[in-house]
Amino acid sequence: MAKYALGVDYGTLSARALIVNVANGDELASAVMNYPHGVMTDVLPDGTPLGKDWALQHPADYILCLETVVPQAISESGIDPNDIVGMSIDFTSSTVMPVDENNIPLCFSETYANRPHAYVMLWKHHAAAKYAQQMQAVAEARGESFLKRYGDLVSSEWMLPKLLQTCVEAPDIWNKAARFAEAGDWLTRRLTGVDCGSACMAGFKAFRGSDGAFPSREYFEAVRPEFADVVSEKLCPDYRAPGSRAGRLTAEAAAKLNLPIGLPVAVASVDAHVSFPAAGCIEDGAMFLIIGTSTCDVMIHSEERNVPGICGCVKDTVIPDYYGYEAGQSCCGEHFSWFIDNCLPASAVEEAARLGISPIQLMTDKAAALRPGQSGLVALDWWNGNRSVLVDPSLSGMILGLTLKTRPEEIYRALIEATAYGQRAIMDTFEENGVPVRKLFAGGGIAQKNPLLMQIYAD
Repeated sequence: MAKYALGVDYGTLSARALIVNVANGDELASAVMNYPHGVMTDVLPDGTPLGKDWALQHPADYILCLETVVPQAISESGIDPNDIVGMSIDFTSSTVMPVDENNIPLCFSETYANRPHAYVMLWKHHAAAKYAQQMQAVAEARGESFLKRYGDLVSSEWMLPKLLQTCVEAPDIWNKAARFAEAGDWLTRRLTGVDCGSACMAGFKAFRGSDGAFPSREYFEAVRPEFADVVSEKLCPDYRAPGSRAGRLTAEAAAKLNLPIGLPVAVASVDAHVSFPAAGCIEDGAMFLIIGTSTCDVMIHSEERNVPGICGCVKDTVIPDYYGYEAGQSCCGEHFSWFIDNCLPASAVEEAARLGISPIQLMTDKAAALRPGQSGLVALDWWNGNRSVLVDPSLSGMILGLTLKTRPEEIYRALIEATAYGQRAIMDTFEENGVPVRKLFAGGGIAQKNPLLMQIYAD
């Protein structure tokens, strides 16, 4: 009798459930649902305005998507749910929310429904940038050794700067919150009732070392006195390795998902990291590019090295017995969507409609006919700041060389080339710091759908 595994992937814009045969990896069925509230960058659901560089989500969307896509995938697969032997969740990270002592998000309460700090701060929430800079400055002044594991820089995309922002700007929410939970850990606790966290998420996004230690209380106190006990009072008390069991599915969760009670549920992990072993990246020097809304670069190496501008180096979080490294680009697919949504002339949209293809496919076909450098355009991909290796969300993109003869497909190709230049800069930085990139893998929707991008990256 065949047995199956169930995974639920939470991305920036949607959640997807996937069922696979554990014997051979065959994919039986999947189901996807977009988040009803999407990414909130301007206002909350009640119209409360948000400031510059905010990026929030509503945790109710995560629940609704889970209870929709899992039953759909099971139904589509035609399998007996009792033949599913385990499930797990991966999530964008650091995507974090304040919850009460019962694991209920504070934004679910009428008291906090109009308070931005009570919602989920998405990974690309960059309004915490000044707090990241403060944490970095204090770490540098104190000579904190943990900073080396994170490329000597602190990013607003990580967990603790977002918590510091809440501590400073919304002290009542800070005091009310029993925990600040990574969204993947929060959902896993809802499924199992077990309060444990992902060592992968904490290692790469919250300064937790391979030995399980966080930076000292003295460091956090130097950042801000009210922040001194952030680890003991606001973070999870129990972290476990990816792939280990968090708990078993409760009766309530099983009924909502059409799954058997007691189904083993594994510890959550970062979305990019779970792709690594599935792609066959199991050897020293392998790098996997997950090319989507943003790009995540995950690789493993037998030794710990200090690589400037990376997102972390933590052992046993990607492949056992190896050091996992993460880097990436804050803007990739979102880069191209911006161009299609804001810069494409009506004539191109109409041409795509006549041909029965999407506007982005039209641009891809036309850009493929161009020779490298033919347009004379050069672009930078910093439309959403720079994640690696500069770690600066305030940076902005650029297109150089525009003329009155410039065509849309030329701009589109230059934007693809810009992301390729950014990827090359990341790889060169690894190489220059003793972490050779010996083999490249690529995955994610764009890698499968856009052969032009893959050819430009290869070139």
